[in-house]
Amino acid sequence: MVEQLTREKIAQHADIRIEAPRVIVPTDRTFELPTGLYVATAALFLGFVTTLSIGFASPGMIIPFAIFALFIVAFFSVPAVWTRLAPATKSRAKTWARFRQEGIMTAYGRTTARDATLQVMILPILIFAWGLIMVTIAALV
Repeated sequence: MVEQLTREKIAQHADIRIEAPRVIVPTDRTFELPTGLYVATAALFLGFVTTLSIGFASPGMIIPFAIFALFIVAFFSVPAVWTRLAPATKSRAKTWARFRQEGIMTAYGRTTARDATLQVMILPILIFAWGLIMVTIAALV
C-alpha cells in the first residue's frame, strides 16, 4: 500500500551529485542573413524619416524627427551589439556569396536568397515609398 519514506531511506538509494557537468552550447546570433540586408533595412527606415523631415521642414518638427532618428539608430544598434556579446562565438554573418548559394532555413523550409531578400526588404521599401508619396502629395496640394 503506502510506505512512509524517511530521509535515511531516501539517502540510501539516492545518487547524489554535488556538481553537474557544465556543457557549453555554441551560440549563434547571426540571424543567417548578410550584414548588407541589415544595413539596407536601417538605411531605408532612416531615409523615410529624412524624407519626411525635409518634406515637412519646420522649426517645431526638428525635435520629433531627431527623436525618430535616434530611436531607429537604437533599434538597429542594440541587436548589432547583442551579436557580439559574451559568450564569444565563432559564428559570423553569412557572406553574400554563401547566402546566394545556400539561402536560409525558415519555419516553412529552405528559402532561396532572392525570396529571403524580398521578404526582408519589402516592408522597408514600402515604408520609404510611402514617405516619398506623402511628401509629393503635400508638395502638390
